[in-house]
Amino acid sequence: MSFDTGTDALARLTEERVDHRFKGLPPDAEGLTVGELAAQRRNLFSDGFATPVLALSAERLEHNLALMETYTERHGLAFAPHGKTSMAPQLFRRQVEHGAWGITLAVPHQVRVARAFGTRRIFLANELVDAAALRWVAAELERDAEFRFVCYVDSVRGVELMDAALQGSSRPVDVVVELAAGEGARTGVRTEAECAAVADAVAGAAGTLRLVGVAGYEGEVPRADPDRVHAYLRRLVALAADFDKAGRFAGTDEIVVSAGGSAWFDAVADVFADIPELSLPVLKLLRSGAYVSHDDGRYREVTPFNRVPEEGALEPAFRLWAQIVSRPSAEQAFANAGKRDAAYDLDLPFAQVIRRAGTERPATGVSVTGLSDQHAWLATTPEADVRVGDWVGLGLSHPCTSFDKWQLIPVAEADGTVVDYVRTFF
Repeated sequence: MSFDTGTDALARLTEERVDHRFKGLPPDAEGLTVGELAAQRRNLFSDGFATPVLALSAERLEHNLALMETYTERHGLAFAPHGKTSMAPQLFRRQVEHGAWGITLAVPHQVRVARAFGTRRIFLANELVDAAALRWVAAELERDAEFRFVCYVDSVRGVELMDAALQGSSRPVDVVVELAAGEGARTGVRTEAECAAVADAVAGAAGTLRLVGVAGYEGEVPRADPDRVHAYLRRLVALAADFDKAGRFAGTDEIVVSAGGSAWFDAVADVFADIPELSLPVLKLLRSGAYVSHDDGRYREVTPFNRVPEEGALEPAFRLWAQIVSRPSAEQAFANAGKRDAAYDLDLPFAQVIRRAGTERPATGVSVTGLSDQHAWLATTPEADVRVGDWVGLGLSHPCTSFDKWQLIPVAEADGTVVDYVRTFF
């Protein structure tokens, strides 16, 4: 198991009291526990929720979880979805229940959150050189024999810092050499020769580090297109094969080969299907994370399912509900949600529906043209029927910067019945 089924930390989330910390929740729910509020099965639109309020679709969330489970099984991939997308341990648990090997994370704080809620397998898609964090990881490895932790290395200097911080540890930290996606890409070792030098450094720190594989992020390939992405992934696979031939994976029982953002996981599936037979079993580890909520913008455009529609389709699970608070002219309106509530780093929100008196219709003639801290600027054409007091449902772009603005997110069924609340930890 990649999750500690004995932990009661998740259960304790239902005991947290609802109060002023949580945006959008009904004011008259003050003092109830989250579990008590969920048991009331209130309606998002008629039972006291205040705008702005972000909601997740219960049905679409489950659809996305199930789709990626079947996709990774079909392609023989292990799956460690990137938890930095949601930072929601309840969703981590559901991802593991839907077949995930473990959870990918990016920084030490996120690892601490995941461990606090029982995650047993963590892939840190970053080089970890902070001495305090490394000592904490070493203590966790010593405390829990079933804890599996893997992280990047991408420099000899990084290996030296890790080795120094981990002196005296009882278990070595498993590491994978990160191969950069190209010149000008983000992190990672730029050349295969430099990768070998980093691997040599890991071998020299045998008491504290153990080389278990290679990894990278194809989403950083410069001028990415299918040919360039496939070529990079083939380099990654060849690096693993070269390392294996040189005997660099002695001391481990499987070889980790990992890649996979949310835009090119079909390419990862294609190339990883052709990984040659190596001296040990290969853990083909995909890390895509945005799928869990998907979106109405960036990831709707770049999802690999657009290229392979026969394999299914993800569904956008987020909707931000705001209220029209000003209608100063026939061409303009303002809603009470802004940068504090909605993702805006990739695209502005998208006006999708208008609700009035329990009736919902398309937001025809309404578009978001800008965001202030607490207002959405709406342009309205003559066919737009928008009044002060209406609710407007907004689609969002970029899950990672949508989750992080909300500490407690209602999960609503199609009729508006709220059946759960997702707690985030950013």
